[in-house]
Amino acid sequence: MNFFEAQDNARRKTWQLGLMFGAAVVTLVVLTNVLVAVFFGWTGTQAGLTFEETLTNIPIDSWFWISGGVLGIVALASLYKYIAIQGGGRAIAESLGGNLIPSNTRDPKHRQLLNVVEEMAIASGIAVPPVYLIPESSINAFAAGFTPEDAIVGFNQGTLDHLTRAELQGVVAHEFSHILNGDTSINLRLIAILHGILFIGMIGYGLLRAGGYSRKNGMPILALGVGLLAIGYGGTFFGNMIKAGVSRQREYLADASAVQFTRDPSGIADALKKIGGLSDGSIMTNQNAEQSSHMFFGSVAKKFSGLFSTHPPLDQRIRAIEPNWRGDFQQVGDAQPFAASTNDGPFSQFSQSSPALSASSPEEVVDHIGRPNETNLAIAHQLIADNDAGLNDAAHDPFEARALVYCMLLDHDETIASKQLAYLDANAEPGVPEHVRRLVKATQATDAIHQLTLLGLSVPALKTLSKPQYSRFTQNAAKLITADGHVDVFEWVVHRLLIKDLHAHFVGPTRTHGRIGKITKVAKDASKLLSILASHSQDELEDQLAAYNAGAKALGIKAPFSKQEFFDYERMNAALGHLRELKPLLKPQLIKACASTVMHDGKLNVAEFALMQGIAATLDCPLPPSVYET
Repeated sequence: MNFFEAQDNARRKTWQLGLMFGAAVVTLVVLTNVLVAVFFGWTGTQAGLTFEETLTNIPIDSWFWISGGVLGIVALASLYKYIAIQGGGRAIAESLGGNLIPSNTRDPKHRQLLNVVEEMAIASGIAVPPVYLIPESSINAFAAGFTPEDAIVGFNQGTLDHLTRAELQGVVAHEFSHILNGDTSINLRLIAILHGILFIGMIGYGLLRAGGYSRKNGMPILALGVGLLAIGYGGTFFGNMIKAGVSRQREYLADASAVQFTRDPSGIADALKKIGGLSDGSIMTNQNAEQSSHMFFGSVAKKFSGLFSTHPPLDQRIRAIEPNWRGDFQQVGDAQPFAASTNDGPFSQFSQSSPALSASSPEEVVDHIGRPNETNLAIAHQLIADNDAGLNDAAHDPFEARALVYCMLLDHDETIASKQLAYLDANAEPGVPEHVRRLVKATQATDAIHQLTLLGLSVPALKTLSKPQYSRFTQNAAKLITADGHVDVFEWVVHRLLIKDLHAHFVGPTRTHGRIGKITKVAKDASKLLSILASHSQDELEDQLAAYNAGAKALGIKAPFSKQEFFDYERMNAALGHLRELKPLLKPQLIKACASTVMHDGKLNVAEFALMQGIAATLDCPLPPSVYET
């Protein structure tokens, strides 16, 4: 399954989830009506009436009120939970007692984990997600978020204590698969939906307690409470069935994706074996873990198995990766002292001067999207290693990360740059302008792809800003971009990636519905996009026209070429805003058309790749940094 098929499948899973939820709610409505009928019938017999007489005395519209009440309670409970988790992955991590690992941490275990996560993120073509540490001694991990932009990853302390770097890499790759395939969004919605179903049982528990304190009508209230509690357990039954149905197969897929990503089956397989050999396994003690059980790498409790388990059995998961496994789990004792890895594994073949592998065709560009592999991982590792050490350090500090972004936006013309620096002196937070002056020379000596790598690395640090700081930072960035009176391609890409990644965190993710099912409905917008690409990837008009025609042919549109004398970012944004609404299975055709346009001369250079990365990110199609020529 490729990235676009996975996205389409995630959309269909959301609809299936809705249908299962609807079936569960209808069943709860019926059971509640039956319970109320029995309750009134029983209370009537206590007053000397027959059961049938009691039921016939109940007004017909009462059943509608009862049904509406159940529906309303379930809907309100689900809505309440949905609002409670609007913080996305952060809300889940904090509910589990998780603490954000600072991106500039010096703790060796934490630093190793962050290094692995950073490499995976850059290799996947997405910004680095914040990393949370959960105070649990078991081996487990999870990813959560409505979109890749607001996603986080969380790891139990036991995961850091007991796994080697290779095993940790397998677990991280598994979690990134969930992010790329859209599983994290489904999982968050599932929490809200299940809360609504289970809330009837919570009401029953409350009535049981109330009945115990009531001298008058205590028994009827107790009986009603027991009944609602029983229905609540019915909700639990449905909830666990839905969870299991959604989760189990996706765990197999994430395991397989992790192997494809790292090309190291032993990494994730040995992590699973250590779960089997550890006394705590993957069990979670936090009481909030159960509602999020379908998100985790391993099962959080032993009470559900078979049909109700959110995860396949460990032995089946291991044998799917290593068919010849003999069934022996790795015995794991106390946490081992940290030892830094001395083996670069798949990265050993990449020297500092090694060029990135380039795409040979537009089809290969499309194939890379959302499907990272060990080559992408090695290139990501090398891109980070190639950066100036001071710039890498700056990307991990909240103050210096802001300065680093400002440096990327400073003009090479000294007159304009001096005006920009004067603006920062007056409007940036104290201390930041000094960092700008210290970092600007090294930043401007770095090419566009390495600068975009630094931008991705800086996102976790930038997400620690307060909302007022974020607002000031984005305003300052916009002022620097427009200081010379126009917006160039690289400035547009930086702004696109920056806003896309930070807006989801500070304001909320911008979701698309993917309702446009035909390219013809967005032909004008596609023509604008391809015209801009052709105009800025070729110098001569004849070459621009040929490049545009190549893209238009790949997309199957016949709109004429419109030469762009300057980079019209507003027109670009408007076109991409409409094109984002294409259904997932149509987006590869659009990406292929864009690649056909910029690669008409047979290559994809650094500037063209940067532009492609900005476009792909806007279309929610993460493009790994392995398809350009150095």
